[in-house]
Amino acid sequence: MTTPAFETGHIGLNVTDLARSIAFYRRVFGFEIMGEQADGEHRYAFLGLGGTLLVTLWQQSGGGFATDRAGLHHLSFRVPDIEAVRRAEATLRELGTEPLHGGIVPHREGASSGGVFFTDPDGIRLEIFAPTGADTAPAPTQGAPTCGFF
Repeated sequence: MTTPAFETGHIGLNVTDLARSIAFYRRVFGFEIMGEQADGEHRYAFLGLGGTLLVTLWQQSGGGFATDRAGLHHLSFRVPDIEAVRRAEATLRELGTEPLHGGIVPHREGASSGGVFFTDPDGIRLEIFAPTGADTAPAPTQGAPTCGFF
């Protein structure tokens, strides 16, 4: 029996304000709305790029993201180069979202990969990273991966 190859399809996130979250994800990530139900009791949006569904937003949460509970730790997006990370960081700052760790940082001590860590309007932890170019700043978490402790 052959084991099938798995890859992530899309990520579904619960949000408190669908319109606010759609605006945030479209601005930061450049996502297109692939489908949505913005009225009524069941509100949701399908967001993606180039016809590929990446994130679904579901307005069915009454509070912010609980980092002290089991579940999603953070959602990470890979971009081709550090310049794309810098553009995302600039957009975050324009939106008034302060990046965690003060800005772009490597994934660990001595790593060239890294990126910017931040939260969405509901406190969901996010990362945009590049495989190289983040080694210009010190790693914020000594002896452990940056993306694990923020």
